[in-house]
Amino acid sequence: MTNLHSKENRVHTSAEKPFSYYKCIIPDFFGYVPMHWHEEFEINYILEGSAEFISGDEKFISQKGDIIIIQPDIPHSIYPYKKSHQIYDTLVFGSEVFCCSESDRYFQQCISPLICGSLRLPSHITSEHCYYTEIRIIIENIFSCAKGDTPQLDMLMRSEIIRLFWLLQSDAEVYTVNNKENNIIRTALSYIQKNFRDNISIQQLADHVHLSPSYFMAQFRKNVGFSAAEYISHYRINSVCKQITDTSRNISDIAFDCGFKNLSNFNRQFLKIMGCTPIEYKRKIHSQKDPID
Repeated sequence: MTNLHSKENRVHTSAEKPFSYYKCIIPDFFGYVPMHWHEEFEINYILEGSAEFISGDEKFISQKGDIIIIQPDIPHSIYPYKKSHQIYDTLVFGSEVFCCSESDRYFQQCISPLICGSLRLPSHITSEHCYYTEIRIIIENIFSCAKGDTPQLDMLMRSEIIRLFWLLQSDAEVYTVNNKENNIIRTALSYIQKNFRDNISIQQLADHVHLSPSYFMAQFRKNVGFSAAEYISHYRINSVCKQITDTSRNISDIAFDCGFKNLSNFNRQFLKIMGCTPIEYKRKIHSQKDPID
């Protein structure tokens, strides 16, 4: 796959510690999580509130107690839902957690298909799942170990992750990956995330992925959940929010730097997407602890 500028570039794992734990609150810690993907697995455990998730070709509203599992290279995003504040734990981990040789039959038949996407686990696990009570106990054990952060707890966490995946294998489905469609969307996302500071037209995006504008727009909305124009606005606002959080620069300078050509449009878009003015957001974010990037 080429042109992966929109692939998440944060380093989640290391040889010593092949996982990262994050405490998250939307929209308090960050406005939303724009569409992205990474090579690692991800588990989200909803502690409070709701949000709108898009994971691959699935779109759903999360609820307290839900468990969301994201497999490697699956595009996913999280947006606020109405006025709800979602508090959730996130664990991102590499395949090294499974502690085995790639030639091991267990890795070849059970883990490798999950990495390449030919086998899909249920991504949205609710209280309706037949094994929910057992799964929830496993998830709480996993996050307790991640928060404890000791080598001994790492060992227990790995065994619980393996147990979780073993339990979910009964619900796994063989999946035919639409590489052509995936590459079209990823190429478009990469182009937007590389050029969001400039004017970007639908015609430019369609030309970039070699499709007609109408077909491109339909494919983009189907896979991302928003129109390309909406996604560009969301991405620019998210970039503004990050800079407001991380720097002391003037908000108007940040807005222009992130692709907005006039302040009235910027203020209108910010209020529509974030539910508050840029000044209100700045005051709120600086009154809280530093957000997780």
